[in-house]
Amino acid sequence: MRSRGLVSNLYRAARMANDVTTLGSGNPHRIARRAKNKIIGRAAARAGIWRALWR
Repeated sequence: MRSRGLVSNLYRAARMANDVTTLGSGNPHRIARRAKNKIIGRAAARAGIWRALWR
């Protein structure tokens, strides 16, 4: 199993902190937008769109 580097861990922590901040805001529009963008981003990653963009 591959271990994550420091920078990768910091980015992961920043994304998690953004999720916590968004949920803590209590703003339903902001929460819905964050959830939608995460779903779209994950779907794009699984489809290989990001790899195609950076080739």
